[in-house]
Amino acid sequence: MLRVYFGDMPDAIYNTSVYFKNRYKKEWIISPRTIEMIRDVDSSEVLGTGAIDSPVMGIISPTSLSGGVKTLILIDHIPEMIFNASNCGDNCAHWLLEIGKEKDITINLRHIMDFGDGEFEIYIINTESVVHNMDELVRIAGRYV
Repeated sequence: MLRVYFGDMPDAIYNTSVYFKNRYKKEWIISPRTIEMIRDVDSSEVLGTGAIDSPVMGIISPTSLSGGVKTLILIDHIPEMIFNASNCGDNCAHWLLEIGKEKDITINLRHIMDFGDGEFEIYIINTESVVHNMDELVRIAGRYV
């Protein structure tokens, strides 16, 4: 399940780009979900463990991916850590929900992320409650961010 803590969280990894640069594993880049996340979020194609074809920057290394997709990769591959998902744009929200369907993940948000118009299940750590849509989420998140 996706678990969210809103507001300042001292245990969260705040600078996900630096953490990614020093901790990512090459094999993560060619995992099926990572390939799809890179294609969706950055509109780029994975060519191999060390090369991604970006329509904007040409051939780049994984460390040159957007902060959002790097954060998603970390969340997916190191689910026991807590990352600042405010480095992600709203285009990452459905990926957080997808990862949360398969494994327990906890993220820190310092803004209200748009998880869309549909129904979902997100556990809000601040209030120890589960929300099922954006209306419920905004009512709680607004108190903390």
